[in-house]
Amino acid sequence: MSDRTTPTWADDSELHDEYAYGQQYSQADQQQYGHTDDSGRRAAQRESLRQYAQQAQTRPQVQPAHSPDQDQAGGYQPGYFTETGSWRFDVHGRTSSYTDQQAYDTFAPFDPYASYTAVEPEPAPTAAEPEPQKPGYTLPPVAESSWAVDTRRSKLLGRGVLLCILLVQAGLSLRLTGTAFQDEALYIASGHYELANLLHGTKLPVDFAAYFSGHPKLYPVLAGAVDSQFGLAGVRVVSLLFMLGATTLLYSLTRRLFNLRAALGAAALFSVLQSTMVLGNFATYDAAAIFLLGLSAWAVVRTDRMKAMAVLLAAPPAALAFGVKYASGLYLPTLVVLAVITAHRHRGVRALGRGVVLGTGIVVLLGIGYYFSGPLGGISSTTTDRAKGTDAAATMLQHSAEWGGLVFLAALGGTIAYVLRARMGEMPWIGGETSGRWRRAALGLLLTGTALLAPAYQIHLHTEISLYKHVGFGLFFAAPLAGLGMARLVGPHFRHPQLGILLYVVTLVFGMVQAQRAYSFPDSTQMTSYLRTVVDKKGTYLAEEQEVPAYYLRDKTNWTQWQNTYFMDYRGKDGKQYTGPDAFRQAVRDGKFDAIVMHGDVSPVTYEAVKEGLKNNSHYRLAAVFPYTTSSGEHAYRIWVKR
Repeated sequence: MSDRTTPTWADDSELHDEYAYGQQYSQADQQQYGHTDDSGRRAAQRESLRQYAQQAQTRPQVQPAHSPDQDQAGGYQPGYFTETGSWRFDVHGRTSSYTDQQAYDTFAPFDPYASYTAVEPEPAPTAAEPEPQKPGYTLPPVAESSWAVDTRRSKLLGRGVLLCILLVQAGLSLRLTGTAFQDEALYIASGHYELANLLHGTKLPVDFAAYFSGHPKLYPVLAGAVDSQFGLAGVRVVSLLFMLGATTLLYSLTRRLFNLRAALGAAALFSVLQSTMVLGNFATYDAAAIFLLGLSAWAVVRTDRMKAMAVLLAAPPAALAFGVKYASGLYLPTLVVLAVITAHRHRGVRALGRGVVLGTGIVVLLGIGYYFSGPLGGISSTTTDRAKGTDAAATMLQHSAEWGGLVFLAALGGTIAYVLRARMGEMPWIGGETSGRWRRAALGLLLTGTALLAPAYQIHLHTEISLYKHVGFGLFFAAPLAGLGMARLVGPHFRHPQLGILLYVVTLVFGMVQAQRAYSFPDSTQMTSYLRTVVDKKGTYLAEEQEVPAYYLRDKTNWTQWQNTYFMDYRGKDGKQYTGPDAFRQAVRDGKFDAIVMHGDVSPVTYEAVKEGLKNNSHYRLAAVFPYTTSSGEHAYRIWVKR
């Protein structure tokens, strides 16, 4: 019987090596700790090694990973994972590297192939910042460009807001009431005579074309036809429709040039200008001219990507606008240059040809119209060679600033913002698709600068007549940049809506006050009612603003029976020739007129001359006095009737 103490299962070479390794470890341990009696320690090592081998035989067998040692052994050897997560071969294999420090310390004394691979620990979590307090509500997600891209939703929303703007504009115009103004009476009455001339060949009482500031067979004929059916109120409604159409065209072309928000801002600001309110209930050709200019500008912008010949669609309304009101010719160059700028982005230098096509088309149409219409003396007497007045330039600048200064400043701010940055931060992904800075500067300078044309021209003439209306023509072209300035003032995603609301409200308040003041006409109701009992088809009548009684009493008098108070040549009964105020004074002394209607607000010099002629004059008696109130104070119609 052998006295060997090594168990039989330890005869295996590899286990023997492990046993020898354990012996070496035991001796090293004795030297370290000073132990001399190793019998007890050796028995404990043998028992641990035996338990280790038994555990290895009972664990599930798996295929180990590929290793060079296994290649030398002729293939893969069975192995298993320990409870600590390390890889271990079976008792006939080897142990892979340990990733757990505790497992390595336990098995390293018995595993000659043990190695430790440290795994870098995960960083300890830092102290988390406190989470911000959640709001009590959460806004639904909104598309970043919902107000800048023509989606179906934005179009419907924009049209709804535009409808509200138009309703407000209509209400602001219709709130202005009064009897016919001098210009209204003139154009409607002449329209009746022109219509009779066209339909029946009736001779015109005077050559209206010689002193009208628009062709008498255009707007006056329309006004006369409407007046025959619906009266003065119907003609004023036509003007309202023209101005509502102009606002709609302004919205459309601004949306095409910029975006929806700018379009709504332009329409909103233009709709509350004093000129817009007044012209929307004013039976003159100004509203029709603005509409036609707007239609031409819309056609120019709408055809910017089409072939050059398509811009000819803008020529007929532009030429017609000039025919309706000669002062519209001041804005025809703006349309031609606009045709070039809007097409330059798509056509480059070839866009110059587009401007040439439009300019040529307008000139040809005007030439054809002039050929068939005959002499138009009103063009020179009212537009190109108008008599100069005595109004101060400083006064006209002040009034122009009052009537349109806010919108002009908004347009100037919009121009600067547009030049510096093509878009706000609403659509950053299309920043490269915007036009160049020089084109943007040219567009802003053109549209904003057009607002200065009417004031500059009338300052040159030293006359403020109709300036309150003409300012609106230029502001129509500046309104797109004003709308853009309003949108930039509000900021992307309506960051500061209160600023846009403030601009709109201030413009609205100023416009309402100024419109009420400008629309303050003498109430001629009592005056015309009394004259109806006095006049007939045979008499001669002197009237300040003679167009008003001539319009209301056209069924009882003819146009030539009324003498105005501006100019007169008269040969007196004494055989002398008189002119100017002297002519009025001597005619009254001679008893030329069967009735005299004066109030002194329009022709104060003539009024004084008439009063001098009435002193100690047995031909006339003061028959009636009808007071009225305007924005300038208390006044009265005085009617003298021949005895």
